[in-house]
Amino acid sequence: MKASNILIAAIKRFESVRLTAYQDSVGVWTIGYGHTAGVKKGDRITQAQADAFLRDDLSRVESTANKLRNVSTQGRFDAVVDFIFNCGAGNFMKSTLKQYIELGKPTWMCQEQFLRWVNAGGQKSGGLVSRRIWEANRFNE
Repeated sequence: MKASNILIAAIKRFESVRLTAYQDSVGVWTIGYGHTAGVKKGDRITQAQADAFLRDDLSRVESTANKLRNVSTQGRFDAVVDFIFNCGAGNFMKSTLKQYIELGKPTWMCQEQFLRWVNAGGQKSGGLVSRRIWEANRFNE
């Protein structure tokens, strides 16, 4: 599967494009729509580069999500891809969320696991709450 246009629009809404490098809420240098690989202070990109970075970043995440069991609908796939894109593959791979999905736990139990990931830098983030609600809802579609 591939990320849907619904997911790409949601990521663009959640991430907001920034064409100049900035430090995210936990101090990681970031540019575009959440791109971090090789980004350093002072970097600048174009909108076209931001879109290309997003597509490239998503292709790696799609590969991870496509290896999972019980991610058989576009909604589930989009939810998992967004979560991995935002939280990182390492965090996802050791999460209870991944375990629940692969074990085929009921949808509501998986949805609850999305909602546990709402902190950034030790603080609850309103933006992450909104994002996790979107993912939990999309997982059920």
